[in-house]
Amino acid sequence: MHLSIYSKSNKLLLSALAFAVLASCGKAPVEHQAVAQQPAVEKPVQATAPAAAPAGKVVVYQMFTRLFGNSNATNQPWGTIEQNGVGKFNDINEAALKGIKELGATYVWYTGILHHAVIRDYSAYGISHDDPDVVKGRAGSPYAVKDYYSVNPDLAVNPAERLQEFEALIERTHAQGLKVIIDIVPNHVARHYQSLDKPAGIEDFGANDDTSVEYKRDNNFYYVVGQPFQVPKPQNGYQPLGGEAHPLSDGKFDENPAKWTGNGSRLAQPDFNDWYETVKVNYGVKPDGSYDFDRLPADYADKSIQEHAAFWQGKDLPDSWLKFRDIAFYWLDKGVDGFRFDMAEMVPVEFWSFLNSSIKSKNPDAFLLAEVYNPSLYRDYIRLGKMDYLYDKVEMYDSLKLVMQGKGSTDAIAQVQQGMADIEHHMLHFLENHDEQRIAAPEFAGDANKAKPAMVVSALISSSPTMLYFGQEVGEAGALDSGFGDPSRTTIFDYAGVPAHQNWLNDGKFDGAKLTAEQKQLREFYVRLMSLSATEAVFNGAYQELHSINKATQGYNDKTYAFARFNDTAKVIVASNFATEGTNFALKLPADLVQQWQLTKGDYQLKDLLSERKATLKVTGDTASVQIELAPLESVVLKF
Repeated sequence: MHLSIYSKSNKLLLSALAFAVLASCGKAPVEHQAVAQQPAVEKPVQATAPAAAPAGKVVVYQMFTRLFGNSNATNQPWGTIEQNGVGKFNDINEAALKGIKELGATYVWYTGILHHAVIRDYSAYGISHDDPDVVKGRAGSPYAVKDYYSVNPDLAVNPAERLQEFEALIERTHAQGLKVIIDIVPNHVARHYQSLDKPAGIEDFGANDDTSVEYKRDNNFYYVVGQPFQVPKPQNGYQPLGGEAHPLSDGKFDENPAKWTGNGSRLAQPDFNDWYETVKVNYGVKPDGSYDFDRLPADYADKSIQEHAAFWQGKDLPDSWLKFRDIAFYWLDKGVDGFRFDMAEMVPVEFWSFLNSSIKSKNPDAFLLAEVYNPSLYRDYIRLGKMDYLYDKVEMYDSLKLVMQGKGSTDAIAQVQQGMADIEHHMLHFLENHDEQRIAAPEFAGDANKAKPAMVVSALISSSPTMLYFGQEVGEAGALDSGFGDPSRTTIFDYAGVPAHQNWLNDGKFDGAKLTAEQKQLREFYVRLMSLSATEAVFNGAYQELHSINKATQGYNDKTYAFARFNDTAKVIVASNFATEGTNFALKLPADLVQQWQLTKGDYQLKDLLSERKATLKVTGDTASVQIELAPLESVVLKF
């Protein structure tokens, strides 16, 4: 979810998030910040992950569906579908899915699937018009959902059969051995929510609300009683659709009384940087932050999914809780295998206990990933909220980003992993997603190759899933000015082609024939690394950092990071060089690891799983070392 135009990483706007957390969760605002640079860990810390699995780790491939299959390279700012083109469900063919599978993917997160507000005339299909004054971009934000029981008509060859075309994509995805994730956005919906395709007996959000009061437990929304909604005052010369004339673009939107805005603003006229295209959903949290539902006892942090499900049986629950349970069940019945929950921390943890235990009761294997940015809430949302995985953005991603930019030390990596030891399996790692800057963007690192060492560390350091964002594997730079939003991130608001990705797309062949030599090399690196992560069971094993003991070693510095992964049948040493200069050092293993691995005096041959080159580990008594030479931005994954 984007806080404003592009502001997930913009800490100047975090007051909006903190306000919403306060309003939704009844907890004090917590500043969103990167890991503080503290003294390095002086002793190696070992944390044992879950027992080794027969295969490697989960890999999630995030696809922004509207852009993925689009071969049109016009890229006119604010361009229409006719000008810039749009990707369709049917573009995602067997070749595309095989290419995703090559990257070790287990799941495809189809982003932007649900029917959201969009500036296009679909009235022939019974779909009401959306107002440009409360839509971001021409194609609209995928996080302003208009109909939870349908899919975006832009993505269908025949909009009348849009749901059937998505169901066919689910079948094609499953046929390639991949599973399907879609978004659920429980904190907010589009300002103009109207479901055409809801099943019998389902009521729209807000259909039965008492709009004469600010709050009522079973209202779906909060209201600014007695005041009509006013469109925010634009900033920096902004004009909807770039200034293009439109019958509804008049600076007005009919909503009386006004509803609270998605990020928690209670103003009838929200600020331009608020999520003004959305309205906040009421979960039984009163305006003073207190709760209008049963609370979970603290000991439920240690209880099972079944016990959580039993707790909610027979309870009188707010209407919004039941609506989102019905939505989740609807998509599970369609063959969806899991969900990515947008801005989960802005919704009370008790709701997640109810929803996730309901989902797992229906499908025990459902994949549940949540966007949570407040580290103080991680354990509650995992243990009480029963999330499978959370974003590791504020800790691991932010730390790796600083190292890639030359602004941070690899000491932070050791600190993060130590601090996450009890929940590391649940913290999904990524270097790109739709909210973050592209690595190749000048505003980030300016060179996609700088992701290589970070990707090795991110993918192999823990047993958690790894996520890739489409185009990352070929160095997409996100340099386009597409309309709403600024370059450095690939647009999620407008119609566009994605240049580097289109070289792999190759007019629907998905064979990479148009990739440059450097892009091919980068993709080959990702294929090898992610396939390794997905197939080697050792990366579900135990972890031990080797950084602290080697900090004083000649040639090893705070632009280098090394660690070991191991299980009962395999041992691996990983070392990465984040610097743009080469380095050479004798990496030492601590005595306790030598003893645990039962290494006796002598030489052990190691093979680099990334390059096939060899190395030798020399063991003398209780000490051991291996000579490692790393080129700029190079890593080795040395297996016994």
